[in-house]
Amino acid sequence: MHKQFMNLPYPSEETLARHSILGPNGLHGRWNVPVTGIKVQYPNNFELTQNDMTSLVPSILNQDGSFGPSTSPPDSSTNENEDMKSVLSLDDGRWSVPAEEQTLIPSASLEEELFQLNIKQPSPPPVLAEVQRPISPSRVADPTPGLPTSGTARFQNLHVPIKLMECFLRVAESNTKRSLETCGVLAGTLKKRTFYVTTLIIPKQKSTANTCEATNEEELFEVQDSCSLFTLGWIHTHPTQSCFLSSIDLHNHYSYQVMLPEAIAIVMAPTETTRKHGIFHLTDPGGMGVIHDCQERGFHPHKAPLDGSPIYEQCSHVYMDTDIKFDMIDLRER
Repeated sequence: MHKQFMNLPYPSEETLARHSILGPNGLHGRWNVPVTGIKVQYPNNFELTQNDMTSLVPSILNQDGSFGPSTSPPDSSTNENEDMKSVLSLDDGRWSVPAEEQTLIPSASLEEELFQLNIKQPSPPPVLAEVQRPISPSRVADPTPGLPTSGTARFQNLHVPIKLMECFLRVAESNTKRSLETCGVLAGTLKKRTFYVTTLIIPKQKSTANTCEATNEEELFEVQDSCSLFTLGWIHTHPTQSCFLSSIDLHNHYSYQVMLPEAIAIVMAPTETTRKHGIFHLTDPGGMGVIHDCQERGFHPHKAPLDGSPIYEQCSHVYMDTDIKFDMIDLRER
């Protein structure tokens, strides 16, 4: 069954255009369709400084709370465990510390002394993005996402700034109040075989309560080309619904993942009380094969992949990182 999907022909230009977040003409003139024999190549000439190496070495936190074999055993102190919990993606109140237990903020004079002595407080290490149990989607969704089934060894790790999702929600706030979706593109760099999201781009777009489509795609491409940025995925809101990928979202994401296997789709559900966000991708080859063969448009159901896997799943190669600085470029204001 695996060989059956591996031998699928590469998608045509029309197929990519049909799936793209940029709309039916989104790939016109600037998108190169992959051809036989072309694979994703990871450049190896990116160098990190000693400081970069110190700050970006991830400590992998497994889903059951234990540390993976690539890290040293953590200190057993309560304070360190609390520090680790505090950096999990998007503070939704579960890890909030009572006011009487919070650490006092150092005075300005103390901060000045520490600066002069070149003493820096250590930043919490990147942690594996939280995997949450699937919940029932609304009527426009495909089946609920599966828990990660693809081994992390299949993909390069991808680090997302922990503050990026909060920033995006603020940008989308005016649309959210009007029950309109907002979308953005995740772009970044590759260093030492690890992807880092360093730029959030908000393209000009047209939105409804259930859809969002980027416009003026040439402007979007120009920004990425001028900054030599990889397209690492996309992010969008569900202002009135729960956290899932609809059938339209699956087709949109196909155009990202067919070009970069590590590409992710982040869904923000600001009005959902139980789950505020999810980080997903299509299963490969199962989900990728189903969407590749689908000719329908709009909201529609999909059959389950023949290999028994879900169509899409929560990512297991994504890390929330406190050390990455990112830029936000809002093209709607230009």
